[in-house]
Order: sequence, then structure tokens, then C-alpha cells
Amino acid sequence: MAMLVATVALSIDALLPALPDIAEQLIPNEPNQAQLVLSAFIVGMALGTFFTGPLSDSFGRKKILYFGAIIYIIFSAFCIFATNLETVVIARFMQGIGAAAPRVVSQALVRDLYSGREMARISSFIMVIFALVPAVAPLLGAGVISVFDWRFIFLIFIIFALISTCWTAIRIQEPLTPGMRIPFQLQPFKKAIIEIISLKIVRFAIITLIFAGGILFLGILLIQQIFDQFYGRSDSFPVWFALIAVMSASASFLNSMIVMRFGMRRLVSVSFYVQLIFSTCMLIFYHKGLLLGDFGFAIFVFWIFGIFFQAGLTFGNLTALAMEPLGHIAGTGASVVSALSTLGSVAIAAIAGQFFDGTPYIMIVSIIFLASFGAFSAHLLLKCDRIK
Repeated sequence: MAMLVATVALSIDALLPALPDIAEQLIPNEPNQAQLVLSAFIVGMALGTFFTGPLSDSFGRKKILYFGAIIYIIFSAFCIFATNLETVVIARFMQGIGAAAPRVVSQALVRDLYSGREMARISSFIMVIFALVPAVAPLLGAGVISVFDWRFIFLIFIIFALISTCWTAIRIQEPLTPGMRIPFQLQPFKKAIIEIISLKIVRFAIITLIFAGGILFLGILLIQQIFDQFYGRSDSFPVWFALIAVMSASASFLNSMIVMRFGMRRLVSVSFYVQLIFSTCMLIFYHKGLLLGDFGFAIFVFWIFGIFFQAGLTFGNLTALAMEPLGHIAGTGASVVSALSTLGSVAIAAIAGQFFDGTPYIMIVSIIFLASFGAFSAHLLLKCDRIK
């Protein structure tokens, strides 16, 4: 289950060190477009999430998992042999659709097979592995590039998908017997979507998730280019990214310790305000020239840590707030909430990323705007019980 969940993180983070090589080989005159190999995957994964959950309820968990793995592997192979960026972007989009299957089905399988404290134990183990993957993936990608071409990273993806899918096939029995399956019908799915959108607390939680995700995805899209072009530290990027990822994993632990005392909404609101203040300070530092040199690099790394740490304090809380009134349609609700928030986030991040000018300026300004809107949306979420 941990390997299945880790498929998405591996597919994004292992390619971060390869962005300069992809740009140099395929689009030397427009290096910012190399970001599309990341955003296309996320968009495909978000769209796939819309339907993977309901389809697994109808046809069984393992069949949908196998189907998604086949799509993922086929289009990973397309990326290996692609000769232009357009082919890579389309293949990455389809690869993302395939990756939606292990992402959603793994969560459903844990719910099917375990309950109570045992489910919590398994979920905790999965999250530990998931938190380590972003730390290891860039190092893995950099290691592959140092010996082979960047295209060989997609061979790692294929091997990883084959191992995780085959291991699941051997170890897991299909939990949904034919009598337990729900016929896939468009009308109930449409009705569930209308119900989800009609609930104010769900709407505000999704909107706030979009701004929180936009901050995170913008950081992921631009961090490698800033390390390379502004600080000249592309060689050490995988190590720094690993350190940031490991340290940021503590956010989920902190959230579990304080959420009962302060509440989900207040933690989300405070997180956005802290990010807004910190990012405004970063803008002042940039204009004063304080982000240059080793001292400026240390400030930038700490800010990036804050971006990833904020994600740990907001994503889980906002998802829980959105899902709270959707217990009777939990599967469809999870798919819709995840898909809408991810699509909105990556759209904002991808557009902002295309204005990258070789400095942290665009990233800082964009995050200031996202944090401002996120803080306002979180404020409305705090008052949501009083909104008629």
C-alpha cells in the first residue's frame, strides 16, 4: 500500500533534477516550458481521480488498479522514446491518469481491509513511507542522470509500477465480491457532485485547498530552477530537497498534537497568515539584495521549508473539513474534492511558473497573492457555520 501511494510522489519528485536536461535537449529556447512535464502529470492524475474511486466501487479494486498500471507503464515507455516536448507532455498527462488508480485504490483497500486502530496503524506506516519518498526521489533521479540519460528515469517508473502492482496482486485478495459492487451510473454521480458543490463548508474548503495547493505546487515547479539559475547549486539540489522533505514531515506530527486544542479551521487560518508575513519579508529581502550569497541561500531554504511545512498543516485539515458532511458519499466525495482542488492548484501554479525570470521574484510575489486569498478564504471558512 505504501508503494502504491508513493507512485505519485516518485513520478513528480524524481524528475526535478532532470528539468535542465529536458529543457536543453527539447526546448533550449524556452526552458520554462520544461515545467509542463510536471504540471501535465498532476492534471492527468487529478482528472483520473474523478472516476477511479467510483469505477473501483463498480468493477473491483484490483481490476482498476491493473488498468491504471497498464496506462502508467505504456505512457512511461512513450516518454522514453519521445523526441519532442509535446509528446512528453501528452504522455505525462496520460501517465498521470494511470497514476490516479494506485493513489485512490490504495486508500480504498486500506478502508476495505482494516478498521479502527488497525487501520490507523496501517495508515501511519503508509504515511511514513510516503513522507520519505520525496526525500529519496530527487536523489534517485540525480543518480540515474549521472550515469544515464534523463529518459532512464522513466524506466525506473516502469520497474517501480511493475513491482508494486505485482506485489499487490500476490498479497491482496479482492475485497469487493460481485454482490458488494455498486453499478456505475452517471446520474447518481452527477447528483453527488451537485450535493457536494451545494454545501458551503465544502465549497470554502475546496477553494482554500486550491490556494494551499497552489503554494505547494508552485514551490515544486520552481525550486529546482531557482537552485540552478539563481544560486548555481543544481548539483546539491537533491540533497537540499531531501533535507527539506524530511524536516517538513514533522508538520503532520505537530498537527496531530495540536489540532484537538486549536481546531482545524484556526490552524489553517494561522498557517496562511504566517506564510503571508514570511513571504512579504522575503520580498523585502529580495529588493534589499539580501537573498544573494550563502546567507540569502539559507533564508531561501528556510522559506521553502516553510512552504512544505504549511502543506502539512493545511492539506489534511482542509480535506477533513470538506469530507465531514460527505460520509454517505465518501468515495465520490473524496474523488471530487481531490480532483477539483488539485486541478485548481496546478492551473494557478503552472500559469505563474511560466513567468519565471531566473530569480525568486515571481515565486515570492505569486505566493504572497495566494497566501492573501487563502487567508481570506480561511477566514470565511472560520465563519462558515454562520453563513446562511
